[in-house]
Amino acid sequence: MLNPIDEDGLITVTEQAAIAAGHTMGLGDQQHSGQVAVASMHETLAGVAIAGRVVIGVGEREEAPILYVGEDVGARQGEEALAVDLAVKPLEGSKLCASGGPGAVAVLAAAERGGLLQVPDVYMEKIVVGPTARGRVHLDAPVAENLRNIAGAFGREVSDLTVVVLERERHRQLVADIRAAGARIRLIRDGDLAAGIAAAVRGTGVHAVMGIGGAPEGVLTAAAMRCLGGEIQGRLVALDGEPAEAHRLRLDGAGFSDPSRVYGTEELARGERIVFSCTGVTDGELLRGVRFFGGGARSLTLFMSLARRVIRFVDTIHRYDLTAPIQFH
Repeated sequence: MLNPIDEDGLITVTEQAAIAAGHTMGLGDQQHSGQVAVASMHETLAGVAIAGRVVIGVGEREEAPILYVGEDVGARQGEEALAVDLAVKPLEGSKLCASGGPGAVAVLAAAERGGLLQVPDVYMEKIVVGPTARGRVHLDAPVAENLRNIAGAFGREVSDLTVVVLERERHRQLVADIRAAGARIRLIRDGDLAAGIAAAVRGTGVHAVMGIGGAPEGVLTAAAMRCLGGEIQGRLVALDGEPAEAHRLRLDGAGFSDPSRVYGTEELARGERIVFSCTGVTDGELLRGVRFFGGGARSLTLFMSLARRVIRFVDTIHRYDLTAPIQFH
C-alpha cells in the first residue's frame, strides 16, 4: 500500500505562509511580504512527513537561499516515505498583499515524483477554462473563435462571458480582440493563478483566463485544473526584453527544444496523486483573506486531492492566546 501524502501537513504549510504574509498586508513593501511568506513556508515544510523535492520554487539555487529548485524538504528525508515533487508559490500576488488588494494567496501543489513538469522561470502564454468548456478551445485559435466556443459550451452569447486578463502592456492586442468579439474583460493587476481557479468554479462570474503570465504559475494552475476538471493550455515564451536567441538557449538548457509547443493540462501536471492547497491572504473570489483577532487568526484554505476526488474548504482558527475569546464570525 502506498504511503499517503501528509495532507494536513501541507494545509498547515499554506496556512502559515498566508498568516505570515497577512501580517504585512497593506504595508506597501511587496519584497518583505514575499520574504516572510517564503521563510514561513520553508520552516513549516521542514516538519511535514514527506520526502519532498522542490521542482517549482522561488528561483534557482544561485538565486534563492531557500525553496530553490532542487531543494530537498520535509521531515522524512532518507527514510521510508512517499517521495513527492513540490510546486510552491509562498505568496501569489505580492503587490496585492502589499497594497491590500484582493486575491493574494499562498499556494502549494504536490505529486508523486515526475508528476509536475519542471519548467524554467520564463513566461507562458495561457488559456484556462473550466470543465464546461474543456476541449472546446485551443491556444492557437483566434480569440473570437475561442470565445464563441466557450459561449456555446455554456449555452450563452459571447456578450455574456467575462474573461480575466492581466493588466499589462503586452496584452493590448488581446484586450482589443476580446472586446471586438463582444465579451467583457476583468483586468487584474496580479494573480492569474487565483483567476484560473475561479474560471473552473461555477458562480464566480469568470469564464476564462487568457494572456501571458508566469510559467511556474501555469504548472500550479494545471495541478488545480486536474483536480477541478478544467483545462489549461500553455506555451513557453520569452521574458519581457529577453532576446529570442537567449530565450531559445534558456529553453534548450532546460530540455525544452520546441518553443512553439503547446502543453496541455496533463502534460504540465501528469501525476495521479496530485494534491493542491491554497490559502487566502487577502479577500478574493473564492477565499477570504486572513483575519486577525486579539487571541489569534483565522484562515480559509481550498484543498483538493485528485486521487481521493475530494475538494475541501478548511476554515481554521489559530489560537495564540488560550485565554482570549474565540472569534467565530
